[in-house]
Amino acid sequence: MLIINEKEIQQSYGMKDAIRDVKTTLHAYGADKIDSPHRTVLRFPQHEGSALYMPSADLSDEVSAVKVVTIFPKNPSKGKATTQGVLLLSDAENGEHLAMMNASYLTRLRTGALSGIATKYLARKDAQVLTIIGTGGMGFEQALGVLAVRNVERILLVNRTPSKAEKFGEKLQASGIDIPFEVYEDVAAAIRQSDIICGATRSNEPVFNGDDLKPGTHINGIGSYLPHMREVDSTTITRASKIIVDDLGGAKDEAGELIHAANEGSWSFDDLHGELFELENKLKPGRESEAEITFFKSVGAAYFDLSVAKGVYDLSKDRNIGTEFEI
Repeated sequence: MLIINEKEIQQSYGMKDAIRDVKTTLHAYGADKIDSPHRTVLRFPQHEGSALYMPSADLSDEVSAVKVVTIFPKNPSKGKATTQGVLLLSDAENGEHLAMMNASYLTRLRTGALSGIATKYLARKDAQVLTIIGTGGMGFEQALGVLAVRNVERILLVNRTPSKAEKFGEKLQASGIDIPFEVYEDVAAAIRQSDIICGATRSNEPVFNGDDLKPGTHINGIGSYLPHMREVDSTTITRASKIIVDDLGGAKDEAGELIHAANEGSWSFDDLHGELFELENKLKPGRESEAEITFFKSVGAAYFDLSVAKGVYDLSKDRNIGTEFEI
């Protein structure tokens, strides 16, 4: 079995690779070649933690995977990462287990790729101001995903701890992103300037007021992943002329802001514009006017992890990445 660590993946596989591979999987999903049972979530409320077990298979490539990811928000105070994941990749033709790889970076990367693809179809082509709300682990790849598809001129950063936002901006610049960034403590002031917003928090309450959105804004919401969590308010949902989700089954069970709006009667899942694969496969239109507000909601699905894991595995064979172990 091939063992691939996070450093090896980061050095060889980036956002453009992830966007390419996730797009391929969206086409396979549209052709009914993806099998993705609903994930199992174990919750540890005493630690505010959770563990997600996520199986999937790509029947077109005859490969399957199981990802296990744990999310413990209190971990940074203990010197540990909030999100930790591993993924087992298997051959779906003969059952051979091909590789075990770190999945923490891959989780962030595929989520950023999803937002990048959604942004490509839903954000204005002349979008200039990107706002990241939540500058923790997931936010960085959100920025990379958007920057892969839009020529942003300014980046606004919002975090409950401004010093963390400042470090986030410095990390962006150290990675070669030569775009000015500003740290905002006034969320409303940042929202009123934004053309694209990425929410990457684990908030249980909305992190901005939908009334502050200007016409033409696109929002990517990726931080809340459980029914009780909400990053955007019902005003945002009712103002959005198009709402797209990454996976309908997952969204109905886990997208807290959509579930909340549906329960209060201000919105219905029947109002959903569609799923991301429908945009990629040209089954539904993306942005149709400069003024419409659009919202992409991502809760994650196992087959997106499979798409990037397969990409890494294929790359590893070409470049001799990873270490062979006999299990």
